[in-house]
Amino acid sequence: MTITECIEQYRVLSDGNHLKDVEVSLAGRIMNKRTSSSKLYFYDLNGGGLKVQVMADARDSYMDEVEFAKYHSGVKRGDVVGICGYPGKSKRGELSVFPKRFMVLSPCLHMMPRKKAGPGVENTSVKKNEGKTAPDIWVPGMTRNPETYVLKDQETRYRQRYLMLNHEVRQIFKTRSKIINYIRDFLNKLDFLEVETPMMNMIAGGAAVKPFVTHHNELNMKLFMRIAPELYLKELVVGGLDRVYEIGKQFRNEGIDLTRNPEFTTCEFYMAFSDYNDLMALTEEMLSGMFKVLTGGYKIKYHANGVDKDPIEMDFTPPFRRIDMIEELETMANLTIPKDLSSEEANKYLLDACVKFDLKCPPPQTTARLLDKLVGHFLEETCVNPTFIINHPEIMSPLAKWHRSKPGLTERFELFINKHEVCNAYTELNDPVVQHQQFAEQLKEVLIFPTMKRQDEPSTKGSSILILSSFLGTW
Repeated sequence: MTITECIEQYRVLSDGNHLKDVEVSLAGRIMNKRTSSSKLYFYDLNGGGLKVQVMADARDSYMDEVEFAKYHSGVKRGDVVGICGYPGKSKRGELSVFPKRFMVLSPCLHMMPRKKAGPGVENTSVKKNEGKTAPDIWVPGMTRNPETYVLKDQETRYRQRYLMLNHEVRQIFKTRSKIINYIRDFLNKLDFLEVETPMMNMIAGGAAVKPFVTHHNELNMKLFMRIAPELYLKELVVGGLDRVYEIGKQFRNEGIDLTRNPEFTTCEFYMAFSDYNDLMALTEEMLSGMFKVLTGGYKIKYHANGVDKDPIEMDFTPPFRRIDMIEELETMANLTIPKDLSSEEANKYLLDACVKFDLKCPPPQTTARLLDKLVGHFLEETCVNPTFIINHPEIMSPLAKWHRSKPGLTERFELFINKHEVCNAYTELNDPVVQHQQFAEQLKEVLIFPTMKRQDEPSTKGSSILILSSFLGTW
């Protein structure tokens, strides 16, 4: 029997009632120990995020009093123990197990830090909190409570997760699992097929980033850890699987900070015979529905600037805000950008604009990179609540289909939340001639991205792509 099952089954007992004819067996970790005398010890047995009191009385034990006192004096906080006894309620109304047999299954070799009293810490004496933590425990959408952390050093907490699996951290782990399951169920209901594609590739394709390199000894071949599953998923669409997706790890040998990891989890999917308008509607429904299920509402509090700073509120109520990239940039920065973005005139105009606003753009100062700097400064900074930035220029989106009514632009969007990109999607360019021309242009940047190879196996079907980045997978 688990601790959870024990609490659910026997919490209805009346105060002082003992079921001596019932036997239960439990296992868990000792998180607190109190001694009344050499014949009576109290323990808090934890498991599954809950706790139950163990009242070890020498009168109930199969050991004699001397052996009982000697054995229990050696039991420490942190030990994993197994007990077999009968359930009951103490006179103060706390559910307890009275063990007849008590065994240390795995001893704790290092002293565990003690919990600090405060909100979110278990109350071992109040009847209403029996079997659970305090009412203000962390749930998805709430702010963090670092004041109650036993382990204060963030570096240690993040590198050695097992040292601090308190209720709040446990719930974060569970929330991540719920997010992955929700996305999978959502796509499956829309008739998407989940697939797995190779994680070691002969070329570093799918994105313009530096890959991790490994070596296959048997084949004496250099291989690349995948940076995106894009090429394989497109091949499946070409083969006739109109709706496919993959949730998995990507590896990128580049910068590392609070917003990016060398390895991270993405969801990438392709949806044939749809366009970016369909994708925006789908994305809104997926994310807003997910937050509704996880938090019970659309508004959450998030420590965007660290747990030591006040949290911000984000609202996931659909529909999400949509802003046209070029139009909004011209309005906010008071610019008049030349229509022909591929011209030298446009490049010089944007370069002057970056200088004017003191925005550093390291070489090569291409028009696309200059635009990206300006958009990041003026538009992305306004995207705290979920916001779609739509209709990117062709020069920034070589694989996106040209906009059906706005020359020079493409049918592409990026979703920003808390000023960070979490989703990139577009109507897929499926004209093989134009695709080949775009790839030829990409090859001119081989000095910038020396690991990029030609990707001249274009999709022949219209499709769309959505990448949910590590915003949804991070701890």
